[in-house]
Amino acid sequence: MTEKEGSPGARVVLQQCVHATLQVKPAGEHEDAQFVQIDRGMVIYICFFKGATEDILPKMVSTILNLRLCESDSGKMASVLELPGSVLIVPQATLGGKAKGRGMQYHNNIGKDEGLRLYNAFVSLCEKELKNPNTNTADATDASVNVTLKHGTYGNRQVLKLDTNGPYTHLMEF
Repeated sequence: MTEKEGSPGARVVLQQCVHATLQVKPAGEHEDAQFVQIDRGMVIYICFFKGATEDILPKMVSTILNLRLCESDSGKMASVLELPGSVLIVPQATLGGKAKGRGMQYHNNIGKDEGLRLYNAFVSLCEKELKNPNTNTADATDASVNVTLKHGTYGNRQVLKLDTNGPYTHLMEF
């Protein structure tokens, strides 16, 4: 939560995927565009609001990575930590928008510098959790589990191509 009690500090949208490609740097005059990609796993779209602090990050990371939102080979739902899956984190400031008339306003979004700091801290915490999965998850301790993390570039417009086996999308606020 933020300093204003009861208002969220961050909003995330979680989407299971079978493959995702994100452009992290547009093509320049003398260079090609750069992309990151993942296979089966989860895409995390994230937006921070004014007043958000690093205090919310550990709970966010633990909750998101341990949710059973991905379909395993057996058809059962599993967390990304239980799958040999991947995570793609996409900064998405538009999640903080509110309609006003026929346009959108983003007055509740965090400032760019503070948002970048929180985004980088969130990515780092996710990387740590994926390297050292929660030992309470039986499958996560299996050495064959291979979870990778890729992320987008904060503050840049990015192009996303997403293949999914169903519109299995969830909205969460922290």
